[in-house]
Amino acid sequence: MNFRGRRRHSTDDIAVDFIPLIDILLVVLIFITATTTFARVQEIPVNLPSSSAQSLSNESHVLAISQDGQYALNSRFLSLTDHSLAEALSALQDKNALLIYADANARHAAVVHALEAARSAQFNKISFATQE
Repeated sequence: MNFRGRRRHSTDDIAVDFIPLIDILLVVLIFITATTTFARVQEIPVNLPSSSAQSLSNESHVLAISQDGQYALNSRFLSLTDHSLAEALSALQDKNALLIYADANARHAAVVHALEAARSAQFNKISFATQE
């Protein structure tokens, strides 16, 4: 009697052992984690403006910006053209101080446009009115 069976070579019996692969990957991960240096991102120092009850100068010009982007310089409405604000600010004689009253719902672009016009008109001091 032949108790030995025939050896069959089939591809179904091939097994891949993943445990050594997982061990190697774990060691590589530990090595990378231990040798990595983390650079701290440089923070930008920002000094936020504060509101205080200072007396406003009566000599400053007042520029009001409404919610819909309308400009008024010294209680006089300006036209909505792009260069009217710059021309009105440049035409002023005393360019010592400018006080800007911007509505809380005014567009950012309207305020930036006013600042650019004041810069080109060469104002010495530009201030924003705030609530306490």
